[in-house]
Amino acid sequence: MTRREAARLLAGVGAVVAFAGPVRAEAAPVQARVDALLRGLTLQEKIALLHGATDPAAKGAAGYVPGVPRLGIPELRLADGPAGVRGTTQAGGRTAGRATALPAPVALAATFDPDLARRYGAVLGRECRALGMDVILAPMVNIVRVPQAGRNFETLGEDPLLAAALAAAEVRGIQGEGALATVKHYAANNFENERQHVDVRVDERTLREIYLPAFEAAVAAGAGAVMAAYPRVNGRYCAENRHLLTEILRDEWRFAGWVMSDWGGTRSDVPSIEAGLDMEMPSGARFSGLAEAVASGRLAGSVVDRSVRRILLQLDRFGLLSEPLNGPTDGLPGGLTGGLPGGLTGGLTGGLPGGLTGGLSGGPAGRLTGGPAGGGRARPVFDGAAGAVAAREVALAGAVLLRNEGDLLPLLHADLADLAVIGPTAAAPLAGGGGSARVLRSGTESPYAALRRRAGATARVRFATGVDLDGVPVPASALSLTRTRRGGGGPEPVTRVDHTGAGALPAGSSYTWTGTITAPATGDYDLRVQGAGAPPSSGGSITLTVDGTRVGAVEALLGGNSSLIATADGLTNAGAVVRLEGGRPTPLRISATGVAGTPLEVRLAWVTPTRRQEAREAAAALARGAQVAVVFSFDEGTEGADRTSLALPKEQDALIAAVAAANPRTAVVLNTGHPVLMPWLADVPAVLQMWYPGQEGADATAALLLGAACPGGKLPVTFPARAEDAPAATPERYPGVAGTAVYDEGVFVGYRHYDAYGIEPLFPFGHGLSYTRFAYEGLSVRPSGDGLSVTFILANVGRREGVEVAQVYVTPPADPPVPMPPRVLAAFTRVRLAPGERRRVTVTVPGRALRHWGGQGWVLTAGRRAVQVGSSSRDLRLRREVTVR
Repeated sequence: MTRREAARLLAGVGAVVAFAGPVRAEAAPVQARVDALLRGLTLQEKIALLHGATDPAAKGAAGYVPGVPRLGIPELRLADGPAGVRGTTQAGGRTAGRATALPAPVALAATFDPDLARRYGAVLGRECRALGMDVILAPMVNIVRVPQAGRNFETLGEDPLLAAALAAAEVRGIQGEGALATVKHYAANNFENERQHVDVRVDERTLREIYLPAFEAAVAAGAGAVMAAYPRVNGRYCAENRHLLTEILRDEWRFAGWVMSDWGGTRSDVPSIEAGLDMEMPSGARFSGLAEAVASGRLAGSVVDRSVRRILLQLDRFGLLSEPLNGPTDGLPGGLTGGLPGGLTGGLTGGLPGGLTGGLSGGPAGRLTGGPAGGGRARPVFDGAAGAVAAREVALAGAVLLRNEGDLLPLLHADLADLAVIGPTAAAPLAGGGGSARVLRSGTESPYAALRRRAGATARVRFATGVDLDGVPVPASALSLTRTRRGGGGPEPVTRVDHTGAGALPAGSSYTWTGTITAPATGDYDLRVQGAGAPPSSGGSITLTVDGTRVGAVEALLGGNSSLIATADGLTNAGAVVRLEGGRPTPLRISATGVAGTPLEVRLAWVTPTRRQEAREAAAALARGAQVAVVFSFDEGTEGADRTSLALPKEQDALIAAVAAANPRTAVVLNTGHPVLMPWLADVPAVLQMWYPGQEGADATAALLLGAACPGGKLPVTFPARAEDAPAATPERYPGVAGTAVYDEGVFVGYRHYDAYGIEPLFPFGHGLSYTRFAYEGLSVRPSGDGLSVTFILANVGRREGVEVAQVYVTPPADPPVPMPPRVLAAFTRVRLAPGERRRVTVTVPGRALRHWGGQGWVLTAGRRAVQVGSSSRDLRLRREVTVR
């Protein structure tokens, strides 16, 4: 791919975009230094650079690669992303507490703002370096195909053009601060269930048009690394898929960086490295044997050199190489980081067309070179205040006003005379999703507290949980247990399991409780094991097993039914609803192992059917007497598991229905990372989608509810009215049958599917209301290069300032050469207008948006086609036909 082709790929999305690569590895001075380093490395040293290892400093990195100090090759630390720099401690998988907890990437996608994506990436890159890391595992650009997929909150939406624009900008932001971006998960990793083994069967056109554009754009923007995904694609695991890793990524896109595996995703040694995998993470379970493969002749040494060279080129590019410990070594030129060619020190934008050098021009510019010998360049000072500003801006810009009948929002001053705030996430903020994207900040304000603060002392703002997540300790009358301590202390009878606070168990201790639990009446009991002071492990360090089935695990690395919402006293809360028969003892087992230095806290709690009903009734009673009721609802998206339903969990639909019945002036705030069903929608006049809004989300939510800010986000995903309406609703498509998931819906993903089959969604792609109103007029379209220039007038016809995301869609010709959806997003722009302001807006439809994949390349879809402009994929105000030739 030429630079001009890459520029065309990134153009036409309603924002000026800077271009930063890919860096050309052919530059002679760089190649000379890297070749000299390769000559100086032993085979074992080379292979050690190709796989992860245990970090001797235990700095909380997700991955670690040892360096070769004698040659000035640094150790590398890789940090989880993509919603902040996730660091872990040895005391329980919790973040170090300094990194900014940014809103979930799906909230960033809802901004439709590449410049904000660049600033989001800049926070990731700056904090990655400031916190002692070198590589950030972000952005995550897998397209939303399955609405209940567990990691949808980490994605940039369902549309490839939107995802490509934001991914490219985020990469530039990350790498402009000196960190290496790792675009993931390449490719077709669109759901969590059986992700390690599922075989995705997808045709080439669908890959090229839907699932690969965001990766291609990230590569064009100069991404330093790519992470291979877990699944198989058309029979080959991604980490050993030559078609993906070599034929497309390197031969076509000219990717100059390195490819790492997802954690534990390397399936072989020689087949993987020969196919194009350069680095196994997080260990060397497969690649540590490459030396033997070279010695036995199964692998050519040049293949090892090829992978090492790719890594060293990026280290040189980012100024990470330093002088050898004892000065220049034989064959190594002095000053490894000096003398870079102008193209690598002048911002990586030389020779590009005008207009593509703005924004964060430069990528790794001069600040990425130099630095102290033996330690690479100096790291920036951590700036939490700057991160907080960016987090708040994204939370505000990504908020989507889904419904606002009767202009219930923003709340009026009179509404604050008695405002009912309901729902557990109003009091315990749900800032982010789970898994490797989980970033926690202690002291994060709750929406309830933010509303009270902003409303002022004269307001009356009251709270009810509505949904009891904590429960109460299971009473002695329901338990018959004995406790055993590992390493001493035989079985002893106990009446309760409630070792918290001052009653915590000794640090590093290990206990097991066995016996029975007996419910007083038959019903559904939410059984919870709650704890702290345990180390992370694959299966969890504090576990609850009921009648032979594990129902909860605290500190499980993935899964474990562990809630993202801590208990009121700060414990991790795990468990599930279990049907218990009244009066019948049910076998129960709890095991807990603590970590050294931290007391071990363990509690067995339950939410009985009676408590659940009482919480709902109390919330309805509070709403009944209020001027307005605001219900905060949530789901808990996480890595490692898909949601079992599109319904809100924990009987929240029943809560919302009860509150709306008690007070017709009810607003719902959604803290979700995915589409959800809304059976109560007709009875609720206002719905505000806040996603997982990050550490500043509480203040952003309060500002929007009270009118201090105006919502302007748009849905980057379609919300279906019914689960069966989704594109991948059949078992063959998701989760697959006999280990194979068939993507035979083809390019009809997201809104393309709903439009093609005439299905009315609950809320369409691109939908989002405002507290003001916008009008469109005066559409004109003319050719521009190999694309189109689209101009129209956008006017704010309301009474307050607001932001509109104007969207441009292109239809297929009347008789398309291949099946095509009724319209596709071709360009967009985010515009802020004062009341009464009118502005002429021009955006560019890139040539790629007028093409389809024709088997051997991109083919112009010629003919009479329509350009449509409007506020969403289903709210199109302007139309003009053009002939594409």
